[in-house]
Amino acid sequence: MSPRKSDSRERMILSAATLLREYGASATSIDRVLEHSGAPRGSVYHHFPGGRTQLIDEAVTLAGDFISALIDAAVEADDPLAAVDAFFALWRERLIESEFRSGCPIVAVAVETNDSAPELARSAAEVFARWQEALAGLFTRHGLPEERSRRLASFVIAAVEGAVIMCRAEQSTAALDAAAAEIHDLLAYSLRHRPGQGDKAQP
Repeated sequence: MSPRKSDSRERMILSAATLLREYGASATSIDRVLEHSGAPRGSVYHHFPGGRTQLIDEAVTLAGDFISALIDAAVEADDPLAAVDAFFALWRERLIESEFRSGCPIVAVAVETNDSAPELARSAAEVFARWQEALAGLFTRHGLPEERSRRLASFVIAAVEGAVIMCRAEQSTAALDAAAAEIHDLLAYSLRHRPGQGDKAQP
């Protein structure tokens, strides 16, 4: 049975997000999205009057929401170390399953945007900010100062994203594994020595 026409919009957004992960923003053309999604050509400007820019923007939002939901689920467990470990594990699994072809669609958009579509850079920045806010809030709840929590959250995200790029180039998880181990140790130390704890062990 062929897909319902009403599914075309969702299929195109999902395809755009997938193509961003694997090929980057400049290679994610309307033609490629149509071929990947199987959506009819006539549906493009019906669903996306803003054209390719709108489609890419919505794919960035979708991908950002997906990762945000995973971060939020880890944060709800209220264990900072487990949340950060899970964030790294998610990307490790994705790299291995895709044979190192799948990167982060948010990074793909952030590094390839230009003055003709500044909204894409803004959307990428908003996604990174949401991820940072979720992690920083968790660290703050566990006694770290607000400013330190924001810095650590930003560092975690930057380390993950940078390591994913290295892993794709090296066809190995070594960079991600190293970053995960170092950040785990740094966060564990920071929580043990948070204000008011002295040398007490983390509860």
